[in-house]
Amino acid sequence: MADRDDRPGDRLPDAVPELAIWPILGVPDVRPGDDLAALLAATRPDLRDGDVVVVTSKVVSKAEGALLVAGPGEDREALRQRAIAAESAEVLARRDRTVIARTRHGFVLASAGVDASNVHADEVALLPQDPDASARALRRGLREWLGVDVGVIVSDTFGRPWRCGLTDVALGAAGLPAAIDLRGRIDPYGMALEMTETALVDSAAAAADLVKGKLGNVAAAVIRGLGSYLTAADGPGVAPLIRPVELDMFARGSREAFADGTRAAVLERRTVRTFTADPVEPAAIERAVAAAITAPAPHHSTPWLFVQVRERRAALLEAMQERWERDLRRDGFAEDRIARRLVRGEVLRAAPEILVPCVDHAAFHRYPDEIRAGAEHRMFLVAMGAAVQNLLVALAADGLGSCWVSSTLFCADVVRTVLDLDDRYEPCGAVAIGRPAHPPPDRPARDPQEFLLQA
Repeated sequence: MADRDDRPGDRLPDAVPELAIWPILGVPDVRPGDDLAALLAATRPDLRDGDVVVVTSKVVSKAEGALLVAGPGEDREALRQRAIAAESAEVLARRDRTVIARTRHGFVLASAGVDASNVHADEVALLPQDPDASARALRRGLREWLGVDVGVIVSDTFGRPWRCGLTDVALGAAGLPAAIDLRGRIDPYGMALEMTETALVDSAAAAADLVKGKLGNVAAAVIRGLGSYLTAADGPGVAPLIRPVELDMFARGSREAFADGTRAAVLERRTVRTFTADPVEPAAIERAVAAAITAPAPHHSTPWLFVQVRERRAALLEAMQERWERDLRRDGFAEDRIARRLVRGEVLRAAPEILVPCVDHAAFHRYPDEIRAGAEHRMFLVAMGAAVQNLLVALAADGLGSCWVSSTLFCADVVRTVLDLDDRYEPCGAVAIGRPAHPPPDRPARDPQEFLLQA
């Protein structure tokens, strides 16, 4: 087995490095077409082999022409919002004018990286098209101008989950490993490290930000002391630091995200009829039920019961099928049509979990006339629908598929008998739950205006 130090990103310095960091002052205002490497080389001709040059993405964007200019009569905020929409691969959260988006690069940040600071009054800056390629080009340019081998980091300012304040992180890198993998090493107390991967280029970007800053118009810095980390090859850039969507526990963004192109859980909820055999985490069921019971209900009541059907599952499905077959034959359906309908009902048999939502009649107000009694009943059924929708959305937020089927509504007496429920509980369908076996097809486009009536 090869030593871990032989793998990229595992090399450690012989001693704890002593770092010196200073700003690169005197860089003129960069405009599209400028040779950024030449400008930096002219300003810092004393760069040495092993130095790391950290450059803010803004000047890279300027040099590469990643700027948009407001058209005649267009204010910059309108331009900025249009640019955010164009640069967002997915909107994950939105509050007022603030948007958190995933870009085509895979970065998750505010406004999809679109920025109106430190540019002309009619401009906004976009992120560089390929920040890693920008870092490689800048490294190559500094080598050509000064004959030195340096590392290069293209940085930008990010907010951080669960923390206030901003700091710089690496958007692109060349000549440095993105991370130092310490997993499997032994700490001074004899414990094996299991999770530690130090984001080297992010740490360097944050350190350089201490001597840069938006107000001082300092767009670049030099870090000296990281030479032992430098690699002859440009390396993979920042790709190892971008968390794959399928491993991102927060990929769907906040519950506030609700707009075209979002991956909000409410839009992620889809009817899923085929499931894998993977078990459903019990805590996911509890989280979904916790969301369900926050639904509004009449009379300040909590008229909810969700029956997780397990031991009596086979008995329930058999009894329901017998009732269904009997009713279909009574209605004159031919045997082949009955068979086809029964196949469509197999979704409950295939699901790893089944929940039967029930509304509790004990919460109803009693009325002597049928009109008000019927309205009371419908009012609670509407509330039950809200609870079930909360349940389905919460399941979708956990990456689970679900299918709400109506079958128990048509044989409430059978369900109550098999599940040993009091007559006060009215079954309101059944929810099949599991991991989707296949991605659901795209939802048909629907115009909200077709469903909105102004009166």
